This record gives sequence, structure tokens and C-alpha cells, in this order.
Amino acid sequence: MAVGWVFAGVTGGGGPVGVPKCGLVRAVVQRASSASVSVDGKVTAQLDAPGLVVLLGVSHADTVQTAAALAGKIYRLRILADERSCAELAAPLLVISQFTLYADTSKGRRPSWQGAAPGPVAEPLVTAFADELRRLGGRVQTGVFGAHMQVALVNDGPVTLIVEA
Repeated sequence: MAVGWVFAGVTGGGGPVGVPKCGLVRAVVQRASSASVSVDGKVTAQLDAPGLVVLLGVSHADTVQTAAALAGKIYRLRILADERSCAELAAPLLVISQFTLYADTSKGRRPSWQGAAPGPVAEPLVTAFADELRRLGGRVQTGVFGAHMQVALVNDGPVTLIVEA
């Protein structure tokens, strides 16, 4: 993945000065036999059958179009039983926003989160991603945006992929 840097007046914008401009919605996709999200000890979402857990990161340069493209790619990704997809099996998806996927750990011991889009930018794109999965026919549950969540899952395989659009 090529990452360009955005500097005021150099690239014409796209994010705060010195923030990586990636233009790719990023997801970690895990095949799971079961999974759930809890907030304050209460389960708020869960897979009702084997399916996919999607940890979704959004950058400053992402758009509704990149979110929709990634949703289509993941919905048709053939990593379930017998090399089939959620589209083929009507398998459920659990989508969880995770800004830490854009952590920059290149300097020191404290990650920088500048590559992640701020909440007011990211939340509508996470919603657009989940909505596109639903439009395609997906059975989608979501985590709680911005909440401190506990995610429990049984990774089947294990199968874990990093997917970008």
C-alpha cells in the first residue's frame, strides 16, 4: 500500500497537516464460529451463526464509495466453509469500528492515531459500510461506535485477513 503524506498547500488538502493520506478503508476480517460485542457487561451484538467478524478502520481520505467497495469485496470473499462467501451462504457479519487499525508505530513506543479519521468523519463511513452490506443482502450486526467494547470470538481455522479497498 502506498501512503502519501498530506501537507497544507502541497496536495490540496485531504486531512490535517502531516497526517498520512491513505484513501483505503482497512479491515481485519476473521472467520468465526461465534462472536459477540459487549458494552458495560451487556451483549449488544453477536453472530447468530458462523460468519465473519470485521474490524473496520477509516482514514481521513476515505469516502462512501471506498467503504461500499470494501463492503462488496468482503461480502463476496470466499473464506467460509467450502470456499464460499457470506453472499453464497447468507452467513452473518459482525462489524466493529476500530480506529487503532491506523496506528502509526514507526516512532517510539507510543502509537500515533493521526492516520485514523476522527469520529464525526468515521462514524458515517462505518454506517455506510454496514448499510452497503445490508443492501447486498447481508445479515449485519454492529458494535457501538466510540464505546469501550469487549469483543469475544472463536476464530475458525484460524482465518484472519487484512483487506483494503
